[in-house]
Amino acid sequence: MVQALSVLGSTGSIGRQTLECAAHLGIPVAAIAAGHDTALLEQQARQFRPRLVAVYDEKAAEALRIALADTATAVAAGMDGLMEAAALPEADCVVTAVSGSVGLRPTLTAIDEGKRIALANKETLVCAGELVMACARSRGAEIVPVDSEHSAIFQSLGGMLRNPALRRVLLTASGGPFRGMTRAETYDKTPAQALRHPNWSMGAKITVDSATMMNKGLEFIEAMHLFGASPEQITVLIHPESAVHSAVEFTDGSVIAQMAVPDMRLPIQYALTYPERRESLCAPLDLFSAGALHFEAPDLENTPCLALAMGAARRGGTAPCILSAANEAAVGLFLREEIPFGKIAECVADALDSISITERPALEDILESDRAARAFVLKDF
Repeated sequence: MVQALSVLGSTGSIGRQTLECAAHLGIPVAAIAAGHDTALLEQQARQFRPRLVAVYDEKAAEALRIALADTATAVAAGMDGLMEAAALPEADCVVTAVSGSVGLRPTLTAIDEGKRIALANKETLVCAGELVMACARSRGAEIVPVDSEHSAIFQSLGGMLRNPALRRVLLTASGGPFRGMTRAETYDKTPAQALRHPNWSMGAKITVDSATMMNKGLEFIEAMHLFGASPEQITVLIHPESAVHSAVEFTDGSVIAQMAVPDMRLPIQYALTYPERRESLCAPLDLFSAGALHFEAPDLENTPCLALAMGAARRGGTAPCILSAANEAAVGLFLREEIPFGKIAECVADALDSISITERPALEDILESDRAARAFVLKDF
């Protein structure tokens, strides 16, 4: 089990549940970081008494400095603040739960310090998977996935990221709130409708990604990098009950799956206690009441975001970064009700068609592709 945490993205859904797990396990929190929610950050700082709080928004950081003036907690700002939180010597584990590509540089900083990375930020591996995994290998940094699907694969592989006996990754998806609907039926769906996930309680961006199936596309790309799998070795399965969180097929034909209730606190806790298992806050899965379990192939015609992500995975280079950044910008527009639901996929497709792809990108190429894709999507807004 880890000895102390830095939690990047502490005010989001995963961050809040991470702190809940840390309190349950008695793990000290050395640093917390978030974008701008100073009210919640102040509450968390007073409860967990970290040495450092980092706030990405510099004006919000100044307000928090005033609010925490009566404590021993220091406040840092901007990207430098996030990187300071990621590098804090007291923390042997950094939970990267910030949303979006802003998590890339702090994650690389934590890797450079040889820390365990409890990885809950999809965009880090989607945008820079080859670079991140190569850095982790060279620095001896552990990467333990927090996403329920990748945690399930990790557990099914026996706590290994690379297993030579792996034949196929079976990546499950609930199908989201619009499962079974056509593109025409979902085109004008509202944010309120998209945010009604049938099984999981998550942040707004990831819930919309689940509705478009982009979330599964990003996880497809993540799985390639985490587990050394080719696109042909990853099969997406629609599994509406969300009882099987994912599975692996081995070369001898055996399939091993991980099952649990749909509660993110379980994969979060495992990333903190691995290789141990501890009593958790989660209810056990009752197989007697689980009922029938169903699996079906995704309908790529009516889930264009998943199809685009799988295509970007095969294209490689900066294509996944362009995909991710364009999607993040488009989802932001959708949540602000500036575009309809169906326009998200169109924005991503147009960005992939319009922005040049670098085959073997350095970090600077990745950051520039991210910037260009966001600017492209937002140019008319």
